Amino acid sequence: MEQRALICIGCPMGCRLEVTIENSQVVDVTGQSCKIGNTYAVKECTNPTRILTTTVEVENGYPEVASVKTERDIPKGKLLECVKELKKIKLTAPVHIGDIVLEDIANTGVRVVVTTNCDLVDK
Repeated sequence: MEQRALICIGCPMGCRLEVTIENSQVVDVTGQSCKIGNTYAVKECTNPTRILTTTVEVENGYPEVASVKTERDIPKGKLLECVKELKKIKLTAPVHIGDIVLEDIANTGVRVVVTTNCDLVDK
C-alpha cells in the first residue's frame, strides 16, 4: 500500500490530501473539504493531465512571440514532447487570438491555439 500527499488545486481552498493507493488504484482519500478533492486525487494519481501554456516564435511580428495553450488538458507524460514540437513552429504575423497552431499536438487529439495578438511589423 502506498501513501501520497497532495495539495488539491481543484478550488481555492488548497486542501492537503492523503491518498492511499493499492494495486495502482486509489482506495482512500482524506483531507478534502469538498468533493472536488476526491476527484482531483483520483485523477492525479491514476491519469495526471495538464494544460500546456508556452510561446511560439512569430516572424515579422510584434511581439516576436505569441502565447499559446492547449485547448484542454493533455497527459502529463506528453508535456516535453509537446514543447519540443512547438519549438519547431514559426508563425507568420499577423497572428490573432484563437488561431489554431496545431490540430493534434503529439497525437493527443488536442489542438493548440494562440492566446495573444501579434501585429505585422512594417519593414
